[in-house]
Amino acid sequence: MAKQDKATEKETSRAWPPETTRQHLRAARAEMREAFKTLFPSGFIEHRRAARREMLLAARSMIDHALERMEKQD
Repeated sequence: MAKQDKATEKETSRAWPPETTRQHLRAARAEMREAFKTLFPSGFIEHRRAARREMLLAARSMIDHALERMEKQD
């Protein structure tokens, strides 16, 4: 095995979590999403997504305000 191949293998084996774990987590996430779609009406999913967006916008606004205050102090 070439030195480069060994180096790449070491880097890959150090990744956390391992790639196989990541693949299983992605598959579990996809299955969970499908389960939610069957458990809840579509309106619930849409409302949840809109609420999440609003929470993220509120967080962005708070961060922007804090940055402005820091800049005024300098």
